[in-house]
Amino acid sequence: MGYAYDYATAIMHRGRVMMEPIDFVPNWPDQPRKGKYFPGVETFPLSDGSPPGDATVQDGLKGLAGAGQAAALPFDLPFLASMLQDSYGLVGRRLGVQANTDLRALPTYATANWNRGTASGGGLYPVGVYWICGPSGPMPPGVYYYSTKHHAMQRLLTGDVTSVVRAALGDRAGQDTDQFLVLGVKYWQNAFKYNSFSFHAVTMDVGTIVQTWRLWAGARGRVVEPELWFDEPRIADLLGVPNDQEGIFAVVPLAWDSARGSGGVPARVSVRHRDQERSRTVLTFDTMTKIHAGTVEGARTAPAAGQLADAAAHPPQPGRARVELPPPLTLDAPVRAALRRRRSSFGRFAAKVPLTADQLGTALAASARAPFSDAASGAGAVRLTKLYAFVNHVDGVPPGAYEYDPAGHALYLVKAGPPGLFLQRNYFLANYNLEQAGVVIVPTVRTTAVLDAVGDRGYRLVNATIGAVSQNFYTAAAALDVGAGVALGFDNISFIEELDLAATGEAPLLIMLLGHERARPADFRYDIA
Repeated sequence: MGYAYDYATAIMHRGRVMMEPIDFVPNWPDQPRKGKYFPGVETFPLSDGSPPGDATVQDGLKGLAGAGQAAALPFDLPFLASMLQDSYGLVGRRLGVQANTDLRALPTYATANWNRGTASGGGLYPVGVYWICGPSGPMPPGVYYYSTKHHAMQRLLTGDVTSVVRAALGDRAGQDTDQFLVLGVKYWQNAFKYNSFSFHAVTMDVGTIVQTWRLWAGARGRVVEPELWFDEPRIADLLGVPNDQEGIFAVVPLAWDSARGSGGVPARVSVRHRDQERSRTVLTFDTMTKIHAGTVEGARTAPAAGQLADAAAHPPQPGRARVELPPPLTLDAPVRAALRRRRSSFGRFAAKVPLTADQLGTALAASARAPFSDAASGAGAVRLTKLYAFVNHVDGVPPGAYEYDPAGHALYLVKAGPPGLFLQRNYFLANYNLEQAGVVIVPTVRTTAVLDAVGDRGYRLVNATIGAVSQNFYTAAAALDVGAGVALGFDNISFIEELDLAATGEAPLLIMLLGHERARPADFRYDIA
């Protein structure tokens, strides 16, 4: 058994047994930047025009279901630029009055909170996006870093190094293209706040950005399929980053006009530009070091087909009362508009107006739709997640805890009665009143079964899958024009006990709140100031 088992156990019990270091306090004045800073590199602004077509969220969900079934349309630079901007670019400023702890800092420009289409744990956005551009691309071949603050590409290395990426991927993937996106996570960018818990959070962040891309591109006939199993140290060496400080979590091959692979033995080459750290003191955490090392070991060897079959989510338990849900609503909001409306409803939920059953069913169906796909592990062919719903205020659905059956689009009663007191008692923070939400949705994965099937690297797959579920949920809520929020600060063990999950080995990994907000909440229109 690898270290990931110990880490997963510590995460599940952290509401009762604190993780080391127990006395840790973030040094906010010395926090790192939200993104990398490369002094002196060339910067190439990207276009910020409207994306091609009038694609809707519904189109994106359909694209997820059909990914890999037909030849994908090629990417080009304007398409790539729009996708990056709508996912990780800064598209607005958060100034609404809400109940989160950062409220006092929002009016100050230096501590401003900029919203993005993709969700991120704690709003820290630690994922770095690199573009490895080959000869078929519109830019000189090389390695580029996407600067979110400038919506621009910064050139870190000149020359065709795509053979290094293809060699790192092996024969399974990317051999017919010379365009790749690479996702790295600089751990300190998140660990300065969350210390040993950080790895759990950032692995979900990888899932949220990839799922935004999959929704955005899938709505327009393109395919984004990440590769999670590859020679990680080799990619880290190419990017010039210490792998123990920056994990390389995914490689995304892109279909491109005239793209071609090339043979030959790749030369040893590495980016020489270095990120200039803002923090005067950078800490390391033993737990982070161990879980990173454990998930890198074995990353070169992709799982065999079908290895995840034994980790699939179980069907609904027999004998439970069934509640039929109305068909899901059509989410006809444009993808770009929905992503830009996405926000967390800190302290704004109000139970005065209940959710409708079709709103609940739509959110559940969207959250369950093709949450993540990784060709190496076969994750796209196996449903790893299961959804539970704690219903507070939904017309036509009695209060209680339910399991959701995506195949039959129905709920099965686990425990009757209003769950509000249980939900609030087992939530650590003061930024949400969970009883006021219409429903609290809880995604679970049989984490230990995944680790048994594919090894410690599977921990990254588990959390990326959960992150993808949360991004589907947020996007659907924005399209429905109802409030939403996602949180990690709850007692996982209490939820295992309440839902009777010990026998199935399911781990509740998030809580996702859905409901109407108070009418006319206080906000500030920065765009007309």
